Amino acid sequence: MAALDDLAFDPWNPAFVADPYPAYAELREAGRVRYFESTNQWLVGHHADVSALLRDRRLGRTYQHRFTHEEFGRTAPPPEHEPFHTLNDHGMLDLEPPDHTRIRRLVSKAFTPRTVERLRPYVERLAGELADALVAAGGGDLLTDVAEPLPVAVIAEMLGIPEADRAPLRPWSADICGMYELNPPEETAQKAVRASLEFSEYLRELIAERRENPGEDLISGLIAAHDEDDDRLTEQEMISTCVLLLNAGHEATVNSTVNGWWALFRHPDQLAALRADHSLVPSAVEELMRYDTPLQLFERWVLDEIEIDGQVIPRGAEIAMLFGSANHDPAVFTDPERLDLTRRDNPHISFSAGIHYCIGAPLARIELAASMTALLRKAPTLRLATEPRRKPNFVIRGLEGLAVEVG
Repeated sequence: MAALDDLAFDPWNPAFVADPYPAYAELREAGRVRYFESTNQWLVGHHADVSALLRDRRLGRTYQHRFTHEEFGRTAPPPEHEPFHTLNDHGMLDLEPPDHTRIRRLVSKAFTPRTVERLRPYVERLAGELADALVAAGGGDLLTDVAEPLPVAVIAEMLGIPEADRAPLRPWSADICGMYELNPPEETAQKAVRASLEFSEYLRELIAERRENPGEDLISGLIAAHDEDDDRLTEQEMISTCVLLLNAGHEATVNSTVNGWWALFRHPDQLAALRADHSLVPSAVEELMRYDTPLQLFERWVLDEIEIDGQVIPRGAEIAMLFGSANHDPAVFTDPERLDLTRRDNPHISFSAGIHYCIGAPLARIELAASMTALLRKAPTLRLATEPRRKPNFVIRGLEGLAVEVG
């Protein structure tokens, strides 16, 4: 088999970031698992393996429920990064049972299908208003004018964050999410620490206010949530949960929106079919999330030795599951490099799987469908104004902007 160094997998190369999918095909051809020395990770890119590993309890998002850093052969994060890790490590995305089970159960009591469905009229109204404003202006940046404002406003509304307080939310989120890239530099860590401190302090004050004056919002619901054993979320767990819901609740939706429209502009036949038949919107949302996956890589620690295709991967190793590759695996998707908005058999894993399946997936689907429908109805002549630039990020895949014209 070819050595990984001989393959085109290079997450810091702008050409790779612009289009990683040919390199993924090479990687899948080379085998089921490959060691990548630059990040000290084992890369897994086949759909069947990624899907199975997401459900494999021998892997975990953390190891600290079972091992110390030293026992696991890892180095503790630098003390100066502690505010980021305190915030990140108390969210359910980076916890394992029993803490994950307890927190997800309590969050689910407040984040119910009824709560999400109640937001639908607000989502659809806001999506229409944003589309109207874009049309009135004759165009603009689809990223800043539509893709970002909608999910940020929705999750802020859901959490009960006052409109006047929402401006810092997206910058805080962007700075924190910078730490999820591969080998982030110290400058990125410093931004994440600062954002973690500021965001946490803001939420601490807001939670205190909601304790005194509860409302119908999600923060009030999280404060009230408890179960038969009277388990409650600690203040840090509440803060971390709110940050997770905000970050995860809009990062993927923002990038899915711009990645999706950029794909549609590059496939005019598919865009024409969608404009002719708006009933394709639900399957279009799923296909666009598969075709250009917003979260390309998701990591797991190996808690107990596993074997993949004869390769033993020891405890203490880290596995990088390539969602973008899995979503283009020809063993699962017929002609995976073709954008097909009518694709029915579409088991993409863009929302993950297993116990860490995205709790906000139903809300994300409502937002993506509402945004797409509003633009199709109100801006039927929407077209690309200038070629967009990719963000340099690999893990969280998006665009710097998407300039469009109407009329």
